[in-house]
Amino acid sequence: MSAPPATTVTPSRPPSLAAVAEVLHPITWFPPMWAFACGMVASGVPFEGRWWLVAVGVILAGPLACGTSQVINDWFDRHVDAINEPDRPIPSGRIAGRWGLYLSIAFSVLTLLVAAFLGPWVFGATALGVVLAWAYSAPPVRLKRNGWWGNTAVGFTYEGLAWVTGSALMLGGAMPSWQSLTLAALYSIGAHGIMTLNDFKSVEGDRRLGLRSLPVQLGVARAAQLACVVMAVPQVAVIGLLWSWGYTGHAIAVAGVLLAQSLAMLRLLQRPRELAPWYNGTGVTLYVAGMMISAWALRMAAA
Repeated sequence: MSAPPATTVTPSRPPSLAAVAEVLHPITWFPPMWAFACGMVASGVPFEGRWWLVAVGVILAGPLACGTSQVINDWFDRHVDAINEPDRPIPSGRIAGRWGLYLSIAFSVLTLLVAAFLGPWVFGATALGVVLAWAYSAPPVRLKRNGWWGNTAVGFTYEGLAWVTGSALMLGGAMPSWQSLTLAALYSIGAHGIMTLNDFKSVEGDRRLGLRSLPVQLGVARAAQLACVVMAVPQVAVIGLLWSWGYTGHAIAVAGVLLAQSLAMLRLLQRPRELAPWYNGTGVTLYVAGMMISAWALRMAAA
């Protein structure tokens, strides 16, 4: 008898550059890039003669560190995305086989190599961010299984860690001021609410696959109320601190953007699920504007 024909496995094709660009989710790069820039501004160190450092740092915060976290998340969320967003590159098959995993590893390594070039402080902070990106999405930790922990991790890395890293980079590896660290921590807490709003789009898939996002745990209406409170309260604290530090004009400016956010929040709470994308384009823009105003207060004090 003749032997049965050998079974061959056809390896999946490498993904197109367009698919790779899509899985990096460029629209998500803005928050950490902006927070990194806020940290550089808050350092008080002039940018003159350091523009190359600024450019490399912003690229590290956005396309590399944030992009890496997006690829990792898409790979480990491929089953959820098959329900919520089946047109994404991985569930649609445009990034086939295990290429999503290979890209996650490759971008993690590239991010760490670039961070190492910028010094030990930046490397350490970036390494922490990469570890949290894997812990957020990958089993067995998978912090995103619970919205309280997952949103905290993302808020910390996207806002606080990026701010502190940008400031330390400009200071040559020195520890940022306690005022800068305090503002970074407060805006990190507020980012927890932003991440809660981001979870509204995936309620069905999260519920079916056992992911306990806050909209799943609390319901959309209560989660929206919580998100608004979590975004607003840290900004009230920022206003009080800026006022007590003598930055009266900056405190008034942050109060103005918080007032505008509050008006947007009132509209959001009427139809939170439908209006969450709108709020992410308006209220969040105001939120990050307040971050930069606060950073400039510290810069003027250092001048």
